[in-house]
Amino acid sequence: MNRFLDQKKDNWQRLEDLLEMMKVSGIRALSRMEVREFGDLYRRAAADLAIARAETRDPKLINYLNSLVIRAHGKIYRAEGQGASLIIDFFARDLPATFRKNWRYMAIAFGVFAAFSLFGFIATWVNLDFTHFVGLSGITEEITSNDHWWTSLNKSNQTGASFIMSNNILVTIRAFALGALFGVGAFYDLAFEGARLGSVFAACYKLNPPFGNALASFVIGHGVIELSCIFFCGGAGMMIGYAIIAPGDLTRAQALKKKGMDAAKIVVGCACFLVVAGTIEGFLSPSELPAYVKVATGIGTGIALYSYLLIAGRNSGEPADQGLADN
Repeated sequence: MNRFLDQKKDNWQRLEDLLEMMKVSGIRALSRMEVREFGDLYRRAAADLAIARAETRDPKLINYLNSLVIRAHGKIYRAEGQGASLIIDFFARDLPATFRKNWRYMAIAFGVFAAFSLFGFIATWVNLDFTHFVGLSGITEEITSNDHWWTSLNKSNQTGASFIMSNNILVTIRAFALGALFGVGAFYDLAFEGARLGSVFAACYKLNPPFGNALASFVIGHGVIELSCIFFCGGAGMMIGYAIIAPGDLTRAQALKKKGMDAAKIVVGCACFLVVAGTIEGFLSPSELPAYVKVATGIGTGIALYSYLLIAGRNSGEPADQGLADN
């Protein structure tokens, strides 16, 4: 009996310690290694209880082990039933915190897109043939003929909105995936899409200014969220590429795992944001509502998005300039 106690008591005490750590935040209070250790200690304690019941007649020991196993089982069972709370925690805390921690990558992606948008606008204003270079052959004919192609979306809102959501999600995932090519792929995709956008608006305002105003009115309602998601996913791709190039004190595998988890959270969040953007683009943007309604929608959704990302889930222990730290 004494030998059994001497061999097992350290494991029981360690399981007690882990249970104490889990009192406030549950299983989230443990690291991944501690979670694995907790599961192993729980299984050992259950086996020890079976042995104690079969081979000893000490009611105190049996009661103690029974209580310990029941408490550990309760924590495991509760963790398995936390699917909904995990989703809530992801959006309430994990996603915005991950964005703030890695904001520099998104800022770089925005800078690349904005710089090439300006370049595309200037290049097209100087020479309309630049539209062919960015894959916009035939766009000048549509502009001069005043063909508002986007109004066709209103003829089949549900179908159009579904297609737009799917297409937008694919575009942002592509920007993310290309970032794995040492970040160069994401840079190229952002630069090309930026140049295309700038080129379209330059051609519109040079050939048919009212057409340019109509296009801007169409884009503004959904564009803030949509373009932001492209920046975010492009930045997430750059995170992967940078982890390969400069893993810091970690091995490349460790750096990829660390940044890969952060990048995946951002991409999942963007997929959800794009459902909102696709709905606006399918229903509101091509509608006959006044331009000021669409402008207000774009500004309002932009304020809501960035307020959420910059403020939600922030606690007193999180530094305001967390993104400046090298994570």
